[in-house]
Amino acid sequence: MTNTERTPIQPGMTDRYMEGPRSYGSDDKDDWGGWITFAGIMMILLGAIQIVEGLVALLRPDYYLVGSEGLVVSLSFTGWGWVHLLLGILVLAAGSGVLAGKTWGRVVGVVLAGLSVLINLAFIAAYPMWAIIVIAVDIAVIAALCSNNSRWTTA
Repeated sequence: MTNTERTPIQPGMTDRYMEGPRSYGSDDKDDWGGWITFAGIMMILLGAIQIVEGLVALLRPDYYLVGSEGLVVSLSFTGWGWVHLLLGILVLAAGSGVLAGKTWGRVVGVVLAGLSVLINLAFIAAYPMWAIIVIAVDIAVIAALCSNNSRWTTA
């Protein structure tokens, strides 16, 4: 047999060269799995950040750059504190669901990340740089959660 000839495939064997580029060093895992893990971890971090931001608004309202009347939505910092605190708890829980592989975690995560974008956009005058960073990470989380990943079929 010469180098250009190949042995025929026997029953029960697979030809790794015929399976395409995914067969080289990869297993049956979906390529988007890393992005979903990224989204879950970032959601847990964003939830913790929102909780801290809520606690700061509740405990030290003078910490922010403008008074509550200078915000897009004129709500007291106590009100904003409770909004951020509740959102943070929900995002943290949804992030845990995403890491556990639950479909509901992905759906709730997309909704909450979108809500977080809107809330931080309304809160941007109080702490502009931080709100912009949170908005950017929320958009990355939404993109990762909306990725095509066939292994996320559990309820």
